[in-house]
Amino acid sequence: MQQPLAERMRPQTLDDYIGQSHLVGEGAVIRRMIEQKRVASFILWGPPGVGKTTLANIIAKTLEVPFFTLSAVTSGVKDVREVIERAKSSRFFGTGNPILFIDEIHRFSKSQQDSLLGAVEQGVVTLIGATTENPSFEVIRPLLSRCQVYVLNPLDKDDLLRLMEQALQKDVLLKERKIEVKETDALLRYSGGDARKLLNILELTTQESDVITDDVVTRCLQQNPLAYDKDGEMHYDLISAFIKSIRGSNPDAAIYYLARMIEGGEQPEFIARRLVISASEDIGLANPNALLLANAAFDAVHKLGWPEGRIPLAEATVYLATSPKSNSAYMAINDALRYVEQSGNLPVPLHLRNAPTKLMEQLGYGKDYKYAHDYEGHFVRQQFLPDEAEGRQFWHAQDNPQEAKLKERMEKLWGEEAPTQGKCKN
Repeated sequence: MQQPLAERMRPQTLDDYIGQSHLVGEGAVIRRMIEQKRVASFILWGPPGVGKTTLANIIAKTLEVPFFTLSAVTSGVKDVREVIERAKSSRFFGTGNPILFIDEIHRFSKSQQDSLLGAVEQGVVTLIGATTENPSFEVIRPLLSRCQVYVLNPLDKDDLLRLMEQALQKDVLLKERKIEVKETDALLRYSGGDARKLLNILELTTQESDVITDDVVTRCLQQNPLAYDKDGEMHYDLISAFIKSIRGSNPDAAIYYLARMIEGGEQPEFIARRLVISASEDIGLANPNALLLANAAFDAVHKLGWPEGRIPLAEATVYLATSPKSNSAYMAINDALRYVEQSGNLPVPLHLRNAPTKLMEQLGYGKDYKYAHDYEGHFVRQQFLPDEAEGRQFWHAQDNPQEAKLKERMEKLWGEEAPTQGKCKN
């Protein structure tokens, strides 16, 4: 049986590996570990098709150590323990630790992850996990503390074009044909930074024509909609459309994409988490209740399970899509982070500092601080930002009834010095 192009083109060495130069380029962290033959446990976090599994295979092959794999979708605690026992028996004096690669580690239950702890901690295996989900949410803290997390990015245009050229020149089948590439926009657009998706599309298109154009690629994909969406690779496209429909205040489109994700077997927790993010980022202070409802939906999914969990997800989706929108809090924290990055650790005003020791008290820590509750209206004017940042504005009220009230209150309290007046130092 003929292997798919993506499998035929799977890199065997770092020199053939395309993308992720921040991790495997000259002097980068993972390349250094491989060159020094001292690989510590780590988790690779990134979207599908960016080389997580391939990188794990290359590491094991380069180090010439036993390599064991588990899929979190099909493996249980018993499988984990059996693999660990096999890893113990495969250790030889003078060789590195066996590598245990766990694909989709975010789908491992707490008990499955617990069963890994001892082996990782004792150095029985070097764990390499792969996940498309934020490990901070999906991996238990004790295991996460024993692993570094490395973020893999979608491949950029140059990476994808290099991959395409490599396939046309080196693949045992394609190199025998004279494939002419006239246009690449559609190929790159539908690939979406996913190497496997690009190779799937390239293989599909070259089955139909020796000339690659945008029209040929689009026609082939319309005729074979699943050919480039194998194993749920539409995952990111659907969640993107879902969130953008909520942001765009279109409840019908949002519900449609919710149904697409449910029908496609998407993890309910993944959807619920995105609703919480959307409530904070896109609705924010225009309707603070949105975050409460999104959180309640997240909890309800855990309590109800499936398929009943679809109902609170639908309720939250409609509520968020029909809510007024504001990203003022999102913009404020981003602006503040940029300022902190530029300005460094500015000294906190002395009167705002804590004075847990006598020496600190003598140095003026906390002196002249005014306790707001001692004043009328529970407010008193005083300086809060560091001297260098005084007058800087990060939060800008946006045009909605809720924030109009907040802005009015700030102006009433602070007068011309109100943060909402836009008097900031850039």
